[in-house]
Amino acid sequence: MPFTRINSKMVEAAVVPGQRVFSQRGAMLAYRGRVAFTPSITGGQGGVMSMIGRRVANEATPLMTVEGSGSAMFGHGGHHIHTVDLTGETLYVEADRLLAFDGSLRQGTMFMGSQGGVMGVIRGQVTGQGLFTTTLAGKGSVAFMAHGGVVELPITASGPVHVDPQAYVAHRGDVRNRLTAALGWREMVGRGSGEAFQLELSGNGTVYVQASEEKL
Repeated sequence: MPFTRINSKMVEAAVVPGQRVFSQRGAMLAYRGRVAFTPSITGGQGGVMSMIGRRVANEATPLMTVEGSGSAMFGHGGHHIHTVDLTGETLYVEADRLLAFDGSLRQGTMFMGSQGGVMGVIRGQVTGQGLFTTTLAGKGSVAFMAHGGVVELPITASGPVHVDPQAYVAHRGDVRNRLTAALGWREMVGRGSGEAFQLELSGNGTVYVQASEEKL
């Protein structure tokens, strides 16, 4: 079920009998029809063991289950919202960025080092995002939050895309990411450009970059 953008800071999700939508708890702004909102004890798909894994990884943002017949509108904190329709690939996004997603998507976590080795771990520390990130896989819609709106940059085999780690929001597809350093004598004496670290993404997919270096 694709989400409908009402404006840059609100999104509407269709709620169909027999299908669930998950949203960040407390993010409902309005709804139509007969729609119920209940806390999700397991925090999404995957059952209790998956929930325990996300809590251990500190990727367990409180969620609620949205069920019934009608539609629900979501937004949070006045943040800009971006929607993505997955067609079988995996989206990598921080848990606190998630606003809402189709209940059919498989939720999990990924160790940062598995995509970028040691530099992947360092990247988690540099950006303040920790050692794990949330994954959503399958076919369905996802709405996530960002500061100042989001631009989609395609990643192709012709060359990598470099992103400021603080402006990185999410990526999807068959993508490898690693943190690169440009530390030279200018940075050592405090006369550098202020862009000592960049996130390099290569492969095939899309990276989502927000118009700000501010975290949520």
